Amino acid sequence: MSGAGTSAGGGRLLEQQVAIVTGGAQGIGLAIAAAIVAHGGRVLVADVNGAQAKEAVASLAASGAEIDAVAADVTSERDQADLVEACIARFGRLDLLVNNAGVTRDGYIAKLTEADFDLVLDVSLKGAWLGTRAVAPLFRQQQRGCIVNISSISGKVGNPGQTNYSAAKAGLIGLTKAAAKELGPSGVRVNAVQPGLIRTAMTLAMKPEIFAAKEAEVPLGRAGDPEEVADAVVYLASPLASYVTGAVIEVSGGRGL
Repeated sequence: MSGAGTSAGGGRLLEQQVAIVTGGAQGIGLAIAAAIVAHGGRVLVADVNGAQAKEAVASLAASGAEIDAVAADVTSERDQADLVEACIARFGRLDLLVNNAGVTRDGYIAKLTEADFDLVLDVSLKGAWLGTRAVAPLFRQQQRGCIVNISSISGKVGNPGQTNYSAAKAGLIGLTKAAAKELGPSGVRVNAVQPGLIRTAMTLAMKPEIFAAKEAEVPLGRAGDPEEVADAVVYLASPLASYVTGAVIEVSGGRGL
């Protein structure tokens, strides 16, 4: 049984809100972008592969959604600043940043290269920090704004062969809580989502027996869908979560309890 999520058919919780979603060319990031526009928002998708991002949002744009895509390297301070400027130029405002960009470079400690360790930390953790820093002055000035960091259950329980990824995703939780305390007095909310086993191209590339073993660890008995992660982001960005900051929502089917 697959969880259908409510994004496609629910109410318009983000009417006229404008969001940046990093790493939005595929998977969870693209599902988040689609959910935001389904709830009345407008989205600028950013991805290191700008051409893929443009292609990914083309069908949504053709159907009337206010969505666009640009190339951006989240590890670049200049690209992050340009991304904020591009969003305001395109949509006239910015209300929400979803720090979703991330990569994996798996390997056990003895074999994991320093370069692969640095890359994963740079994209997932430093990228989110740079994005937060890029939007903070604007959000403070307008006395509103929302940041959602996409962590992972790996950052809670740890995965062998993923010391880099697990460390980066755990670091996002610390970043979320510290930024929530710093930006809260300006009316800015910062939260995180920790997905568990989600059906994406990355997880479905696992050997079937490995995927089945991981799915067996889920109390709800199945892997999740990207749309179910997107629903949690919509909630955190919406007025329904107006008094929620520094929170971590697990979208894991209970895996990791």
